[in-house]
Amino acid sequence: MTVTTHLLRRRRFLPLFVTQLFNAFNDNLYKNAMVLFVVYQVYNSPQTEGSFSALASGLFILPFFLLSALAGQLADMRDKAAIIRTVKACEIGLMCIGAVGLFLAWQGLFTHAVAIPLLLFALLLTGVQSTFLGPIKYAILPQHLKKDEVLAGTGLVEAGTYIAILAGTILAGWIEVQWAIIAILVTAVVGYLVSRQVPTAPPMGEPETLDWNLWRASVNLVKDTMHDRQIFYAIIAISFFWAIGAVLIIQFVPLAKNVIMAEPEVASLFLVIFSIGIAIGSLAVNALLKGRVSARYSPWSVIAMGASVVAFYLVCRLWEADQPTELLNVSEFMSWPMASLLLLCLLGISVAGGMFVVPLYAFLTTRVRPEKAARTIAANNIVNSGAMVVGSLAAMALNVFGMRLTEQLLMSAVMCLVSAWLGQRLYDIERADALVTA
Repeated sequence: MTVTTHLLRRRRFLPLFVTQLFNAFNDNLYKNAMVLFVVYQVYNSPQTEGSFSALASGLFILPFFLLSALAGQLADMRDKAAIIRTVKACEIGLMCIGAVGLFLAWQGLFTHAVAIPLLLFALLLTGVQSTFLGPIKYAILPQHLKKDEVLAGTGLVEAGTYIAILAGTILAGWIEVQWAIIAILVTAVVGYLVSRQVPTAPPMGEPETLDWNLWRASVNLVKDTMHDRQIFYAIIAISFFWAIGAVLIIQFVPLAKNVIMAEPEVASLFLVIFSIGIAIGSLAVNALLKGRVSARYSPWSVIAMGASVVAFYLVCRLWEADQPTELLNVSEFMSWPMASLLLLCLLGISVAGGMFVVPLYAFLTTRVRPEKAARTIAANNIVNSGAMVVGSLAAMALNVFGMRLTEQLLMSAVMCLVSAWLGQRLYDIERADALVTA
């Protein structure tokens, strides 16, 4: 029996794994159903559509920047399983808000005045929910798993998250909005019921007073965490990765509609391929490293990711030269010249991305004391979200200034070079520290 299959049979891992799956599934079902409906049914301008997609991504990310310090403190100082149950109960309420927004937009009632603000407000609350779950899903692993199981557990959580993203994305692109309303409510209820089976995970250290000053808590948390060189470079490298990912994901739906000239199902297919690739990369790097936490493959992985982005850009430019005159459905898209090449480039981007980022997350939970793990993840989320907000704002600015969607892809490719340098620095420090402790 492999470590992976062993973990999936154990209550100390399986309920957490399934809870995270339901959470990622519902977040992406709601977010993509909302963005696809607004982009395809409400707006009719590439600049407006790109700006709305960037705004939606920015609102989802913003709570990670503002509230991660508090989330990390809570996760380290309270029972992690109890926090999971509380957050999942709140998800039922916030999905009710999103369901009302989707219903009004579907019926064409108060679309701009009420429906879209409600949709964005629910998305913001979804970001708040994910902020409080974020530190727990990784920090709880060293508490419930053996040391040689942590990398496998991290890879499973990461791969499972992207499989859930994949399922939510597929469903969002293929079902009518009225069925999406029912699905997000049912998933929220089922996710809460599953979360009740997560085993208790009490705090590992002495209780401390919570700092409710969000700015001070955030600054102090990042400062206290980043003094370790390996943690510092892991966090900065992960942040650049997610900034790249934010820019790419923001572009997918407007690019599918206005460059590829395709229907919502094809936009959903792009996100599906991206999610499959991340999952493949997550599992592949665990197999290559054989359970050892190391940044050995990170530099070359992100270079491969940048090369795939450039290839994707070149295929998009060639596509524009022979662009369809009407929106293509999935079968028409797949029969169009270069469609397979376009999807292969997307797969290359995401597989390389998964191989780059998963070992870096394992650094964050294995290089710190268990009682500090959640706050380390929270510090990472603060820096990550700041980078992603900057990426979202940059995408919005580029849309406002009228830069073509295809040209924006090159910004992501350049950022991959910075990530490669950071990954190499981390690996150099890892080897140097190993020699010192040998």
